[in-house]
Amino acid sequence: MFYGREQELKKMNSLYDTGEHQLVVVYGRRRVGKTTLINEFCKGKRTLFFPALESTAEKNLKVFSNTINKFIYPDSSVDSEYASFDDAFTKISEAAEKERFVFVIDEFPYLAAADSSVQSVLQHLTDHKFSKTNIFMILCGSSMSFMENQVLGQKSPLYGRRTAQFRLEPLSYLKAAEAHPHLSPESNAVIYGITGGIPHYINKLAIKNDGDIGNSIVSNILDTTSYLFEEPANLLKQELREPATYNAIISAIAGGASRLSDIANKTLLNYAVCSKYMSVLLSLKIAGKKAPVYGNMKNKTLYYLKDNLFNFWYSFIPDNISQIMAGKAELVYKNEVEPKINQYMGFVFEDICRQYLINYAKGLPVRIKNIGDWWGGNPKTKEPEEVDIIAFSGKEAIFGECKWWSDPVDLSVLKEIKRKAELFPDFKKKYYYLFSRSGFTSAAIKEAEQDPSVRLITLAEIYGV
Repeated sequence: MFYGREQELKKMNSLYDTGEHQLVVVYGRRRVGKTTLINEFCKGKRTLFFPALESTAEKNLKVFSNTINKFIYPDSSVDSEYASFDDAFTKISEAAEKERFVFVIDEFPYLAAADSSVQSVLQHLTDHKFSKTNIFMILCGSSMSFMENQVLGQKSPLYGRRTAQFRLEPLSYLKAAEAHPHLSPESNAVIYGITGGIPHYINKLAIKNDGDIGNSIVSNILDTTSYLFEEPANLLKQELREPATYNAIISAIAGGASRLSDIANKTLLNYAVCSKYMSVLLSLKIAGKKAPVYGNMKNKTLYYLKDNLFNFWYSFIPDNISQIMAGKAELVYKNEVEPKINQYMGFVFEDICRQYLINYAKGLPVRIKNIGDWWGGNPKTKEPEEVDIIAFSGKEAIFGECKWWSDPVDLSVLKEIKRKAELFPDFKKKYYYLFSRSGFTSAAIKEAEQDPSVRLITLAEIYGV
């Protein structure tokens, strides 16, 4: 099922409809849905699709030659191999002079790594041959740094040749819900909390029509034979040379270490070495870092697991691995996952609420230029304070509290966020947004009706229900 990428698909089709030569770059982290988008775009269009191999130049050229021959001579047994990639691309350009088609190289970084001349060959042929045809070329890749630096960057031979680029990010919480439009907002929020809006993970979680998320977690994450049980380890092995060290760092973060010094101490790594490893995890979007959105940020950087599947996996599986390996997945879910899922969802819900304010909320009193969470010391009490959301522009700010509680949010939460807002005297206009999974008490509703600076927002409203 195709979902969540309708805008990208519409844009690609509009480029195709121009009838002109196009060189489109599609990139994004693994599993984010690049190939699915490309396949959906190619439906009904004559397409030459070459998935590059993480192998030698010779092996890639052999497979590439076979792919070209089957495309150009579909009713023939021609199996000749081209002498070089230059010859192979030239053959494609000659075919493009006779008809319009889509030409896709999937995982282009593999091909470029196998033969360093490929980019220069493509640049020359684009300038002198492809650009004179109406071929629709797509270069696709999962290596973010390679695609941004070696394909789109100024030092790339292909710089300036692209006609469009699509950087695919994980789906937003609302786009991810399109996979299960029949489920409740609460169920879709939990699914997002596990998968992080990665379409491949949503599909592998395989929620059935009855919406039983617990059963899907047992069968498709806690079962040692399942795809998602092995996914974090497989992804680390695919992307990294020393997966054991990265595994230790991720485990440290999942265990509560959020400052780089704490992570280094827990993993017994030198601080500078730990910093280098952390930079790689940041580039892969497995980890993220943040600082207070307002005020003095010096020495306050914290690290967290940005990838929700990694966060979920490392939150529940390592501590219960013995029981899981013994085949007691259902028992682990009942005793360890189910009782703690609401606590886990607290952090996820904050992310969802921030997305809502940035992308979907209507009639905001503040034109948001900065948004994030805040933590720091209270200058009067010397006690630590935290605010889930501060969204501001100039002297106006929205202060938000996000409660993934089973019970309705009471008036006390509103009073507390107003108290915390007094720590920020620089903001002259203040608005108060309470987000609740389970609604609000009558006292909170009455107060909001009397105070125009207050908004009470339910999970149903966040999901547009």
